[in-house]
Amino acid sequence: MDKTSKIQEEKHLTGTLVLSVFTAVLGFFQYGYGLGVINAPQRVIEAHYSHVLGIAPIDRSAINFSAMVMNGSTSFSDLEGQDVSKSVTSSHHILTMYWSLSVSIFAIGGMISSFTVGWIGDRLGRVKAMLAVNILSIIGNLLMGLAKFGPSHILIIAGRAITGLYCGLSSGLVPMYVGEISPTPLRGALGTLHQLAIVTGILVSQVLGLDFLLGSDDMWPLLLGLSGAAALLQFFLLFLCPESPRYLYIKLGKVEEAKKSLERLRGDYDPAKEIAEMEKEKQEAASEKKVSIRQLFTSSSYRKPVIVALMVQVSQQFSGINAIFYYSTNIFEKAGVEQPVYATIGVGVVNTVFTVISVFLVEKTGRRSLFIAGLTGMLASAVAMTVGLALQSTFAWMSYVSMVAIFLFVIFFEVGPGPIPWFIVAELFSQGPRPAAIAIAGFCNWTCNFIIGMCFQYIADLCGPYVFMIFAVLLLGFILFAHFKVPETKGKSFEEISAEFRRKRHSAIKGPKAATELEDLRASQDA
Repeated sequence: MDKTSKIQEEKHLTGTLVLSVFTAVLGFFQYGYGLGVINAPQRVIEAHYSHVLGIAPIDRSAINFSAMVMNGSTSFSDLEGQDVSKSVTSSHHILTMYWSLSVSIFAIGGMISSFTVGWIGDRLGRVKAMLAVNILSIIGNLLMGLAKFGPSHILIIAGRAITGLYCGLSSGLVPMYVGEISPTPLRGALGTLHQLAIVTGILVSQVLGLDFLLGSDDMWPLLLGLSGAAALLQFFLLFLCPESPRYLYIKLGKVEEAKKSLERLRGDYDPAKEIAEMEKEKQEAASEKKVSIRQLFTSSSYRKPVIVALMVQVSQQFSGINAIFYYSTNIFEKAGVEQPVYATIGVGVVNTVFTVISVFLVEKTGRRSLFIAGLTGMLASAVAMTVGLALQSTFAWMSYVSMVAIFLFVIFFEVGPGPIPWFIVAELFSQGPRPAAIAIAGFCNWTCNFIIGMCFQYIADLCGPYVFMIFAVLLLGFILFAHFKVPETKGKSFEEISAEFRRKRHSAIKGPKAATELEDLRASQDA
């Protein structure tokens, strides 16, 4: 990039743009907080569940992978009749059910609300929609904050479900808004901030979850409900944020308002080029018309882009990363770590640092190559994690292999599979099908999130130290799919990407394989 281009990008990065992006991604901060907050205080909350339900508490650390291996067992139920009574086994299953539901109900809320993202975003506008959905976050966090004053398991499950409704809407509205207000040269980097907000939320929740802070028996309800403060902050800051110029220009036809909004976002930068791009996109949207979710699946024009959009979401969640986020404290216990909560915080720190690094990598290296590199590293880490957990009863030093593998697993996730799926969907589709595509991609992401959150504890009990081999096999499949099907979208405007989608296969341009793959993908949308 030459000096002139760099100066031009700096002019694009105005105070209003920074404020708007920061305000929007507070929604993803709450999403990350919701993912991580349930991890560290697991024992304290389970003990409270036991008290409320009148059942015997379970010490999960007493039943670990090493014990299973030494006893020739691969599941909790195999230990019945040895040193665990049937009543304790029953209590374990009840607590596991309520705990898994407390974890995973967050994703159910996201699954339900993700379908309405396109509708509410078009009906209210991007900014007003984000304002309106904040009330869900406030209500959900209030319920969790009052958990000690009622049936805690019911209030927590209800609170996390409502918070999930908010996060499902926010996880669609935020990428839509940020993608539409970002200048093309900065779109990838600013899009990566979604993931940075998530990992920051996870890290903050993990630190606050320490037992001498808010993870104690007295303070854990405050810990669960604290992200409501971020919702209030976002609510008031949104009044300072301009509406998306693309929404104003293309959806509402308010040309002058769109220009004013663009001037606020770009400063003294001449918006003529972007206005011209929006005009082309508006003409395209007028001819293309709004596309429904049903049409995305029934029309052959969108089949390949939809498959790519869904698979990147599936690969993000079924990579196994949320098994680490939800249950890392428990996994570190099984790996023999004396202070697993601090190890979990270490994961959060590494998570955040490498997300910052990915902000700079995504525009220099490209989406596709980072995505494949991240998946490949995660595959190697999953295999190493499995070996370490399986052999630690024989070789004590193998517990260190497991811990290093967990950290590497997280690092490679943040290199590509973490941030890229959040914004690449908006890049693959033009204005007409974009809201529906974002909605269905969000639903897919949340569904996979729910499956992992609900099932991982049971699968871990069943498979013991070999649980991550399941993810290793899935990762291999995702790598092959990404190699052959995921296109490169780096540095292309929405109009340029739409134009490439419409090119016919026989007019393929000469270029690297990634560009050829993009053209094959785009050609499927030829009307």
